[in-house]
Amino acid sequence: MSDKPPVRTIFLCSGRLGIPIIDALRQDSRIQLLGIYSQVDKPVGRKKVIAPTVFTQHCLQQGLSVERVSSVNNPAFLEYLRTLDLDLLIVVSFGQLLKEEILSLPEFGCLNVHASLLPKYRGASPIASAILQGETETGVTFMKMDKGLDTGPIYQAFSLPIGPMENCGQLEWRLGNLAAAHLPTICWQVCRENLQFQPQKPTSAAIVRKISKTDGAIHWDKSASMIAKMVRAYTPWPKAYSFLPTSRGVKRIQITQAVAVGGNFGENTIPGQILPMQDVLGVACGSGCLKILRIVPEGRKEMNSADFLRGNPVTYGTVLSSE
Repeated sequence: MSDKPPVRTIFLCSGRLGIPIIDALRQDSRIQLLGIYSQVDKPVGRKKVIAPTVFTQHCLQQGLSVERVSSVNNPAFLEYLRTLDLDLLIVVSFGQLLKEEILSLPEFGCLNVHASLLPKYRGASPIASAILQGETETGVTFMKMDKGLDTGPIYQAFSLPIGPMENCGQLEWRLGNLAAAHLPTICWQVCRENLQFQPQKPTSAAIVRKISKTDGAIHWDKSASMIAKMVRAYTPWPKAYSFLPTSRGVKRIQITQAVAVGGNFGENTIPGQILPMQDVLGVACGSGCLKILRIVPEGRKEMNSADFLRGNPVTYGTVLSSE
């Protein structure tokens, strides 16, 4: 048992990545959690129902108190933080920009858990971007925050492989667990064992922007391989989607699992055209074919494509559209 005091910290998080991390921090005697904070509740869905962040929902289910803060840079909030005598402030998938005043407030600064191997994929959508780019490996980086966007020096990084069928939600959960396995020790080493950081490698790393709902629109003239990566990258949100003409009008379908298949499907085949396949929905692409395994039909729950076809016969040759 160490005679050094536990690390005094607060935790800022809004996303699912932080769920396994907060559970690990709570259970580690080297960490003294002085507060848990998330973004304010916001309207979600078509009905715009006010709801807490997914991270807040988890904490409330665990009986944890979570404060919602509209801006961590608010002078009143900063003044409160000064009373806590913080060693470290931990930020995970939070969604607010931290200004210099708060970055320098804790004795050891602010530590960010970023879901990529920096300097790759700085910005708001590192997990989806890694899948879209066909990466076979990603990881988590523990970084000392500075005023730049994910440009701070690195304490340590840990990698893991990306599965060939793994979607963004599944990969996010594994990355959260990877971070949870290491973060308490990293915090202790930073604050009690003088762990040193190293500057990021100089590179022309791209900034990845926040994903929007319209990013999921499928343009069938793209390759089947690219569309299959879109399906993985945009599951569970915003989901890759297309529009299917039916006897009851045009219906929006969201595709949650699919595989790319190579081949030549005839010179008269056009992108978006449904192909004759047994018990599966196959769609011609700019190159190759997308075999759709699971979908969410408009107004219904997720199902496999075989079940969908049994209840919704589709004429071969029908063409799907992006709008």
